[in-house]
Amino acid sequence: MELKAVGMQIPEGCNLILGQSHFIKTVEDLYKIMVNISSQVKFGIAFCEASGLCLLRTTGNDRTLEDTAIKNALAIGAGHSFIILLKEAYPINFLNAIKQCPEVCTIFCATANPVEVIVAETQQGRGILGVIDGFSPKGLETAEDVKIRQGFLRQIGYKL
Repeated sequence: MELKAVGMQIPEGCNLILGQSHFIKTVEDLYKIMVNISSQVKFGIAFCEASGLCLLRTTGNDRTLEDTAIKNALAIGAGHSFIILLKEAYPINFLNAIKQCPEVCTIFCATANPVEVIVAETQQGRGILGVIDGFSPKGLETAEDVKIRQGFLRQIGYKL
């Protein structure tokens, strides 16, 4: 077995949701979730089929994000994994609905941070072991940091 760290491309101002699913209709169901929650969101989805034709299935409403999702999915190359790249929205607004999607098994991450996907490769194929999302902590939050965090949450509409 070989282990690899695969860096994800996340365009400026975008977020990435990486997960695992189990059925060919994942792209259709994820598309419906995205547009039903927000008519404003721009997104691209890529899904790696793990049986049958083993094709990369794609959809979205933004060609650039879809193309980048395709590049990321091909770089990972793990069966039944999916990537959603989105902008003009935050993952927090979509995660519960995505988790409730019958095909979705797990979410590895939802972030705008730099991401490395840890992939194991065997003779059979590839699988995602986990992710490195962002950077290691640099210290403990201070009272001033709490005020900044709470101010930011108010600024983006998540607190009154």
